[in-house]
Formats: sequence, structure tokens, C-alpha cells
Amino acid sequence: MKPTATSPTRLASFGHALRGIRVLFKSQVNARLHLLAATLVVALGWGLQVSASEWLALVLAMSAVFTAEALNTALELVVDLVSPEWHALARDAKDVAAGAVLLASMGAVVVGGLVFLPKFFN
Repeated sequence: MKPTATSPTRLASFGHALRGIRVLFKSQVNARLHLLAATLVVALGWGLQVSASEWLALVLAMSAVFTAEALNTALELVVDLVSPEWHALARDAKDVAAGAVLLASMGAVVVGGLVFLPKFFN
């Protein structure tokens, strides 16, 4: 199927996704904090020479946090658009999405502990 005016090319879609990632990191302090934490995890993993399976766990945990943060940001933007006035359901939607980020972050901390703590105690 050829792209139409309403159907972007794959390359254009990729560009839109990259723009979304830029919006995420420019607008969300928490996303930048997660990026800092991920950078530290990568440096620590490299320095401690973690195994391939440990890298897999770390990368999946970091990806889960970034994905949750991106979805939380998208949901907040949409809620703000459709409900500019305060509403209990809008608050609840935002709080649940923020809770998803917290759950992903807590899971990432557990994974980091499982990977790194044994290396410090051996």
C-alpha cells in the first residue's frame, strides 16, 4: 500500500517516534532522572563486567521504566487536553499511570539489587 496524505511513510513514522522521545525527555524531569539512573547502571554493569543474562535483565528493567514513563506522559498530555478542568477521573487516570511508573521503577531497583549486590559481597 502506498502512503497517502493521512498515511505517513515508515521513515516519517520513525521520525514522529523520535520526536516523541525528545518531547518526553525535554518535558519530564523524571524521565531525565531515569536516564541518569540508566547511565549509572550501564557504567556500573560495564565496570563490574556483568554477564549477558544480567545485561538482559538490566536492559529489560530499564526499558520497562522508560516505557512506563513515556506512556504516563502520553496519558497526562491527553487527559490535560480532554479535561482541562479538575475532575476526579482525570486525577485517577494520572495517578494510576504514575503508579505504573513507580511499579516499573521498583521492579528495576529489585533487578539492579539482584544483579549488583552479589558482586559487592563476593
